[in-house]
Amino acid sequence: MRKDQRKNNQIRPITIQRNYTKHAAGSVLISYGETKVLCTACLEESVPRFLKNTGKGWLTAEYSLLPSATHTRVRREVSKGKVSGRTSEIQRLIGRALRAGLDFDILGEQMICIDADVIQADGGTRTAAITGAMIALQDAINHWLEKGLITQNPLKENIAAISVGKVEGELLVDLCYEEDSEAELDMNIVMTESGKIIEVQGTAEKSAIARSELNELLDLSAEAITAIFDTIKTPV
Repeated sequence: MRKDQRKNNQIRPITIQRNYTKHAAGSVLISYGETKVLCTACLEESVPRFLKNTGKGWLTAEYSLLPSATHTRVRREVSKGKVSGRTSEIQRLIGRALRAGLDFDILGEQMICIDADVIQADGGTRTAAITGAMIALQDAINHWLEKGLITQNPLKENIAAISVGKVEGELLVDLCYEEDSEAELDMNIVMTESGKIIEVQGTAEKSAIARSELNELLDLSAEAITAIFDTIKTPV
């Protein structure tokens, strides 16, 4: 049993509060245990310059960690005058993950803007942000279809994400902060609902792992993401 009494292959309780804010077409407050992320989806009548006059749309994502989200206050990055390397990397990850599930020919020259704001962090903020953004995007697409802002559903397949790792020789799924900070290996996995892999981020921080352990971690991820999709379909 782990520090929070979970089994090695057990994810933290996931809760989903849809329509969390008034103005965004899709808004979700998602919790992976004590990690809480507010995700919204909006639509803009513009695309990046490299897509002008192509008929294709785009999706971009922004991520932020609110000052009181961690044990000690973190300064807002706007006050520093630049985005940190960590924030930039997570934003790109969220964008890549969601773009893999969209048909931009159907979307046309419009841009989906995803915002993920961590209001409480206890490990797995980027994976919670990806899953929460996916749900916000689902709701936003339904709203845009109803309003006639788009004529077809551009979503090809749902996606979700989970963290896995190796802590004190044990292979674990959905690491909380204490486990993540002690991990010999930490990985983030993004998968489709049909079980296809979109992205694998991982580093052995203390010692290399065997190929067999990597395969076990991927299996753990697939099981966990299946459980996440079950929760998404029947949100608490």
